[in-house]
Amino acid sequence: MGINDAGSGGVTVGGHTFAGRALLAPMSGITDAPFRRLAHGFGASLVVSEMVASEELVQQKPDAVLRLEGEGVMPNVIQLAGCEAKWMGEGARLAVGAGADIVDINMGCPSRRVTNGWSGSALMRDLDTACRLIEATVEAVDVPVTLKMRLGWDRTSLNAPELASRAEGLGVQMITVHARTRCDFYKGPVDWPAVRAVVEAVGVPVVVNGDITDLDGAREALALSGANAVMIGRGAYGQPWRVGALARALESGVETLDPPPDNIAEIVLSHYEAMLAHYGTELGVRVARKHLGWYLETTRMPAEQAAWRKVLLTESDPRTVAAAIPAAFTAGQLEFAA
Repeated sequence: MGINDAGSGGVTVGGHTFAGRALLAPMSGITDAPFRRLAHGFGASLVVSEMVASEELVQQKPDAVLRLEGEGVMPNVIQLAGCEAKWMGEGARLAVGAGADIVDINMGCPSRRVTNGWSGSALMRDLDTACRLIEATVEAVDVPVTLKMRLGWDRTSLNAPELASRAEGLGVQMITVHARTRCDFYKGPVDWPAVRAVVEAVGVPVVVNGDITDLDGAREALALSGANAVMIGRGAYGQPWRVGALARALESGVETLDPPPDNIAEIVLSHYEAMLAHYGTELGVRVARKHLGWYLETTRMPAEQAAWRKVLLTESDPRTVAAAIPAAFTAGQLEFAA
């Protein structure tokens, strides 16, 4: 079948055409509203929320409701997970009511906590149930519905093409494939060529995901898979600018992945303050630590600056941390990781 894209410069999903071919993956505990706004501002083609448990959203649990926030991001993509059609449909309606422009369905998460409840990639073991969830979601809302999956449950059941074809028939308008099975988790070689079977099975845009961190990798993943775009996950840790930079690099052929060193402290401080506002001070200080740690790794803090690490990663007073960020990320002393 054909490929539904907007030329080399972007992909169309429903009524949304987004520039570029590099998307930010949904990552639990990572792609909250502050991180998505940053990545969006740096030019990521599309950003997707953390996974929201549909039943918990219907129950209005605070954590689930907080994950719906997407102010400042357009289109706002909310990813839902679940194992019952009624919760997926109602969760989708609530997500759209809260501002979702696109609803993404998670059938790719390999976490045992998720798969033991027959959500995420466990649904690739029961395509009939998976399709009932897709149908309920599509029928519940008027916005585009997309789907994220893996190649299959394990190497003996590579059923992604079948699920993709059935999902398209039910109205799904874009499919993302992490090029590993659930049983691979995030280990071992990624199988970008296996995604080509999904591309050939459907006419909607297909996005390839898994171990894509730089321009060479993105080009290779696109060439081997035949996909329309790439999705970046762990490669964006501590580098919210990287997805947008890759989107531009895929079009220009020139890779410039890092912002000017003079801007790093400003970026980190802005992100830190946004997390405090989003989560509240007490929780925000704790949630921010993993991001601060990744920023430190990304910029390869010189040995003489190492004392700042303890302040940034253990201090509970947000004012002390905020005051330390400009000193820790001093321009001229940073070396970006390869």
